[in-house]
Formats: sequence, C-alpha cells, structure tokens
Amino acid sequence: MLTSELIQKIENFVYEKPRSIQEIAKLIGKNWRTADRYINEIAKDRGTLAVRTFREGTRGALKIIYWSSIEKRSANIFQEDLEKQIFNGRDKQHFSAFDIYQHIENKNKTAYAKAVKDENAMGKIPEFRKFLESAKTQILIFSGNLSFINYKDEEGSVFDILDKLVKKEVQIKVVCRVDISGIENIKKLLSLNQKYAKELVEIRHKEQPLRLTLIDSKTFNMKDIFNPTQREKELGKKTIAFYTVKDKKWAEWLKNIFFKMFNNSIIAQKRIEEIEKVFK
Repeated sequence: MLTSELIQKIENFVYEKPRSIQEIAKLIGKNWRTADRYINEIAKDRGTLAVRTFREGTRGALKIIYWSSIEKRSANIFQEDLEKQIFNGRDKQHFSAFDIYQHIENKNKTAYAKAVKDENAMGKIPEFRKFLESAKTQILIFSGNLSFINYKDEEGSVFDILDKLVKKEVQIKVVCRVDISGIENIKKLLSLNQKYAKELVEIRHKEQPLRLTLIDSKTFNMKDIFNPTQREKELGKKTIAFYTVKDKKWAEWLKNIFFKMFNNSIIAQKRIEEIEKVFK
C-alpha cells in the first residue's frame, strides 16, 4: 500500500539524483512492477516525479525516474513572467488568460467570445461538454468558487458530466477559494467521493486568478471575463472569452503550476470544518 511515509521516502530518494526502477524497488522492498505502479501514482497525484524511458521497445529498455521540474524555472522568459503574475494574483481580475493564449501556435488553439448579461452564462456548453468528456485519467481545475459546475443547458449541467467522469474513475483535482460563499459548490463536488466510494475528487483552498481546466496533461480550456464596469468600458457589455488549447508543452507547464499550488494549499475539508465552527 502506498502510504504518505512511503511516498516521502521515494521522493527524497529521487530528489537526490535520478533513479532506476530497480533502485527504487530495492529501496522499498518491492518488486519492480509494484515500484513502477507506485511511481506512476506519485507522478499522477502529486506531480513531483517524472519518468523517461531509454531504448523504449527493446529488451534493454531502461526507465529512469527523476525529480519533476515543479520547482524549476519555467522553460522560457514568457512563461517565467506569466508564472510570477499568476502566483501574485488572488482574483480573476488580476490575470488575463489571453496572456497565455497569445503565445500558443495558431494550429494548436481556438477561441470564442460572447457578450452576456450574466457572468454565469456558460456560452458553448456543448463544446465544453465534449471537452470534459474527452478526459481519460485526470482533470485539473483552477477555479474561483466552482460556480461553473452548475452551468447547464437542456442536456444537463457541468456537474452531471463530472459525475459521469468520476464514475469512470477519472481523477479530479481542484484549487479554488474555499469560503462561505462557495461552500455548497465544494460540498457538492466532494459528494461524488461518497456517492461512488472512491477518493477521486480532491479540492484545496487557494485564492488564485486562473479560470482553467486541464485534461490529461494535453488539452486545456481557459476563460476570460471582460467587465465594462472596470477597464474595458469601451466594450459596453460584459464579454466572456473561451480559449481551447491542445499543446503538450504549455499543458505540462500549467500542470507544474497547478501542483505548486495544490501541494502547498489547505485541504478543503479541513477548511470547511473551521468555517462551519464560525458560521453555524
């Protein structure tokens, strides 16, 4: 069983220098198949380890496990600057997703903008539904208060889609604001763990500016809100822009950003307990 103590032991071992599967198996006293499974779980759940296979497909294939670039500098000067902006922001008004979108190659991105009366208008729910349903193993969500899970059309809500994905054992991790205003949304999403008797949904408290959903470390969807009561007065109407990107390098960068936040944030259930002690 992969315990927190065993995770720390493996992480500390790999942090010193890259290791082979055999070295890790020997460290923990397990066979290489169990060690390989543990490594994949840590890489997926925590983002701290990465794997590279040399001579793949041959009898002499060698799998090396190394410390992920979570704590390393971003790949280029644009990403480095964007990362600083993201971590310095606490609200969606502090960062525009377009600042990421503009750096993506045209062949890897699409965009859609719509003037709306209500900020909670989802816009293209059918497209977003298709996007979510493409998830095979993992969804990482940067959110404000998870209000988007209640968006719906005649075919159902975003929550209904997430429900089906958890049933299929797709893992969902979220960083969002856990406070009294959004507590019901958070409880609603966490209820899927109890419904299916699986701990596949994890939510942690973090005030941050991104409104973004990342699927299987490959594809992500971002949202911008341009409010005419603020700096975009010339727009005349509130406008929501949606950006969909399929770019592995940028997706991996965002995954690293996510786990930097997630691994250093407060577990939602603990924060909810403290909130409910005050607001009975």
